[in-house]
Amino acid sequence: MWDERYARPGFLFGTEPAAFLVDQKKYLGRGDRALVVADGEGRNSVFIAEQGLIVTAQDASEVALEKARGLAMAREARVDFRHGDLRQWEWEADRYDLVAAIFIQFAEPAFRAEIFAGLKNTLKPGGVLMLHGYRPEQLDYGTGGPPDADNMYTAALLEAAFGDMETLRLRAYDREIQEGAGHAGMSALIDLIARKR
Repeated sequence: MWDERYARPGFLFGTEPAAFLVDQKKYLGRGDRALVVADGEGRNSVFIAEQGLIVTAQDASEVALEKARGLAMAREARVDFRHGDLRQWEWEADRYDLVAAIFIQFAEPAFRAEIFAGLKNTLKPGGVLMLHGYRPEQLDYGTGGPPDADNMYTAALLEAAFGDMETLRLRAYDREIQEGAGHAGMSALIDLIARKR
């Protein structure tokens, strides 16, 4: 399915990073090792690499990764792009200073719990998780994201999943975003930034 979506001309979510990532770039420490999960066509991993981090980016779509490699080359950014399905992904323990998971809401609740556990496991102690996505209210806007509220985030869900981490930011808000055809218009968003203890 994702190969088919990404095979269309152009970049489904644009080439500029998520507005959330730009707004919170103070957490992108030069020289830090970063993992970008389900990175798609590379807009977020390339931006993080441009800030001076050592970046690994994962995605399940080889079509998306080919576009991502082209974007990185055009921007002269170094990213280690890796093809892989998160259902079989090997989460290396205590590996990364930063993990970014932006609009990764393709996972049903049971699979999402596995992903969340992996995100925490692969962070080094003191490492920072940057998680950004849609709230269930997004269904009313219809401007992007999955058609299933169960795949979306609430503050209570994130507090329960990441309560063992130090919360640096947890904010629900509505905002107009223009991130390619895939995310365009007023959106019901939520951010979590948390540090592994």
